[in-house]
Amino acid sequence: MGRFAQAWNFRRQRRGHVFQGRYKAVPVTGERAADAHYFKCVADYIHLNPARAGLAGGPHGSLASYPWSSLRHYAKNDAPDWQPLDRVLDAFQLDHKSRGRRAYLLWLEKRAAADSGKIGDEAMAALRHGWYLGEDGFKDRLLNMLKPAKTKPRSRASHAGEAVKDFGMAEAERIIARISAETGLPGSAEELAVLRKGDPRKVACAALVKSQTAVPNEWLATRLAMGHPASMSKHVHNLRRDPAGRRILKKHEKTLKSKD
Repeated sequence: MGRFAQAWNFRRQRRGHVFQGRYKAVPVTGERAADAHYFKCVADYIHLNPARAGLAGGPHGSLASYPWSSLRHYAKNDAPDWQPLDRVLDAFQLDHKSRGRRAYLLWLEKRAAADSGKIGDEAMAALRHGWYLGEDGFKDRLLNMLKPAKTKPRSRASHAGEAVKDFGMAEAERIIARISAETGLPGSAEELAVLRKGDPRKVACAALVKSQTAVPNEWLATRLAMGHPASMSKHVHNLRRDPAGRRILKKHEKTLKSKD
């Protein structure tokens, strides 16, 4: 927001930072033919961007003529090595030669002329608000690639924050299942509700989950049937202050570090 930014904004009638808005990257599954739907959504979203912005397509001219779009390479078949056209053509089950490329261009030009490049609501919501694009199995693979995160998730608008939150809950369930198997703590919500809220096994589970994940206290208190989150935190605090309790936690931590 220094002098350069102020002058830049004045000349262009803009506001804010010159480079405001963060980079966004969403992992997309596309390794198998069954995943083609998601890859097609992303290809459509990118190539129809100029039409939605009113810069190309329909009454604004050809989509392929837009200078900042990779679509022009489909028309001329002169894509650089780092842009494999066959990935998109395969997703649409089109031939790699000129016939397939022309069919793809025609499909996009018709969409740009008919509805200004509009993307379906479901696909748009997934692209804008999701932190990945694919089936649940793809999500599980991504979560397995994340290392345990002990920091709190970022804002609701953060894709990284959503990924950390999903990973934290999966890790919390793993910890609860492992300690429950060792201590005899029941697994069902009905059986947990019968036990007293401050059951030592529940408290141990809560303490370990809180130390190794960033799941919300509200979720954890409900999951273990421990009543109000503040009461759960008090039980955990008392356990950590007690020398015998710390020894129990260290024993459980060794269990968690051992192979399942």
